[in-house]
Amino acid sequence: MSAGATGVGSLPGGDAREAAKTVTGSFEEFPYLAELPARGPGADMIGRSLGLLVDMYAHVEPSGWRISDRPGRDSKRSRSWLGEDLDALEEFTQGYTGKLKVQAVGPWTLAGALELHGGEAMLQDPGACRDLAGSLAEGLREHLADVRKRIPGADVVLQLDEPSLTAVLLGRVRSASGYRTYRAVDRQVVEGALRDLFAVHDGEVVVHSCAPEVPFALLRRAGATGVSFDFSLLTEREDDAIGEAVEGGTKLFAGVVPGTDAPLSDPGGSVMGVRKLWRRLGLAPGTLAESVVVTPSCGLAGASPAYARAVQAHCVRAARSLADNPE
Repeated sequence: MSAGATGVGSLPGGDAREAAKTVTGSFEEFPYLAELPARGPGADMIGRSLGLLVDMYAHVEPSGWRISDRPGRDSKRSRSWLGEDLDALEEFTQGYTGKLKVQAVGPWTLAGALELHGGEAMLQDPGACRDLAGSLAEGLREHLADVRKRIPGADVVLQLDEPSLTAVLLGRVRSASGYRTYRAVDRQVVEGALRDLFAVHDGEVVVHSCAPEVPFALLRRAGATGVSFDFSLLTEREDDAIGEAVEGGTKLFAGVVPGTDAPLSDPGGSVMGVRKLWRRLGLAPGTLAESVVVTPSCGLAGASPAYARAVQAHCVRAARSLADNPE
């Protein structure tokens, strides 16, 4: 059983076919639908996910994304780019069978990023947050059905990006003025909304956050089958939560390679920390390959195209090293 490797989501550049070709060429066993934020608003992580919403629209203001009453140019552009990306991926996955990952922003990061008409984040309005999560669930259901129709052999893995989740739970999301922060959202409310959203997909659901203090236990209780995180931000405080997650069957998508241009060590060196963690937790080395998927630490939109290609190939080799020499 080889340890898998895949990407997080974004890539540099704006050419959908080039991105699909790179991803399917690098990750032959676990490709993903790349995001290309360099194309502009609507191709960014937030805009792309707002384009998935059903009966809820948004447009770009100088301050960011704001709720609209009807679909405008920005929502249409977001949908059209997603269509282009899916067309390209479909072209390069003819006859493919195996895992395929698609990403969308989760409801809590979206609620912290989307402004209401008055300019404050949707996060401050519990009713609006519920509507947003419901609209996202509908949109994801349609999106997943579309992906399965286009790539029938794919075992689709849904990744929800929640980089603001910890800030939402701890009351650290800043208001529009920047002078105050929104009140922390109750953990049970956060967990319940995630649980309902995860239920739209009957396959694997992974939550990604490249922020510190990822709430592993809460995500597991909500039903996530995997957690994707920046490995360099882990502290020993998280040991217990990670040990329980692994023993409970949760996959760790370990971001071990920098997401922006940096010297790359040898592939075995990149996963040294993962082996050390296993030893520290007293977990059986033989479980490493089935529990860990190797990824870059975050999206690669800020990397040079050459580095982005090198990192993806490096992740595959690092995963192989983990599978061959787990000790």
